[in-house]
Amino acid sequence: MKKVTVIIPVYKVEKYIATAVASVVAQTYQNWELLIVDDGSPDASVAICQQFNDPRIKIIHQANCGVSAARNTGIRHAQGEIIAFLDGDDLWLPQKLEKHLAHLESSPSVGVSFSRSAFIGESGTRLGIYQLSKLKAIAPSYILYRNPIGNGSAPVIRREVLEAIKYSDAQNDCYFDEQLHHIEDIECWLRIAIQTSWQIEGIAEALTLYRVNSTGASTNELQQLESLEKVLAKTRTYAPELIARWERPAKAYQLRFLARRSIREQATSKAVQLVHQAIATHWRILFEEPRRTLLTLAAAYSLLLLPNSIHKKIEAIALKMTGNSQKRRIHQEQSRQLA
Repeated sequence: MKKVTVIIPVYKVEKYIATAVASVVAQTYQNWELLIVDDGSPDASVAICQQFNDPRIKIIHQANCGVSAARNTGIRHAQGEIIAFLDGDDLWLPQKLEKHLAHLESSPSVGVSFSRSAFIGESGTRLGIYQLSKLKAIAPSYILYRNPIGNGSAPVIRREVLEAIKYSDAQNDCYFDEQLHHIEDIECWLRIAIQTSWQIEGIAEALTLYRVNSTGASTNELQQLESLEKVLAKTRTYAPELIARWERPAKAYQLRFLARRSIREQATSKAVQLVHQAIATHWRILFEEPRRTLLTLAAAYSLLLLPNSIHKKIEAIALKMTGNSQKRRIHQEQSRQLA
């Protein structure tokens, strides 16, 4: 049985960290170690972790340097042949590791196995919607503008894949770029897709529960866009043709993603501005993904023009319809994978 190293970066997650750790302890696949990397967290997160009495759990302390540095620290200390990441405010279903290990075992060319993710609210309640993307034949361009893995708690990776893309700074080997504090995962997946022959492939089932957290690291739109510019500039140095072709679509899809999040947060003017920017940046987004783009545009204007009570009713109906459609798609794809 291969050993899995699970890495949880910890910073200001005292409300959620116990559930995250408990979801690792509850895994049906039990040959794991859990490295909790305390990224200088000032709250009670680490004290909560210390209450778990399991010899497989280790806590590593460092000064606050960000999620990339915390993941890198974990990888450098890892003893497992397989590396899995879990953010401190997310959690896994019990069969998460078991199903990814089976996937990697049956697919020797796959280096990164990821799962679908179900959205949960801050209280842990399922919202009935999912992060969905294609599962196979994932090209670097698709990672750039759609990020099929979806979030940092979804992938399970062979250690040798990360070793193949590492680089050294003045002191240590690095796997994630420590200069990035947003979309650092996309930059890492891009290097894997471009610089190695390993495939990135998904499992249809939603095995990760991804928390919609208003205080999380992904909530600042300006910083997200600045980070995307940094990723594009870095990738341009070794894949200039890819960036020349896909830079504008990547920006447009990111702007649309931020518009949808602004709609959820009821930031009306910001939502309208962002969806307009998305279309102006790459107007073909209207034809490449017409349903999603037009729904985003309609939702932004519904928020702007309609009374809040009516907007909320429309939003609830739309979310229910989307969730039901996504469930049907997941079920169909799971059936195909099992066939």
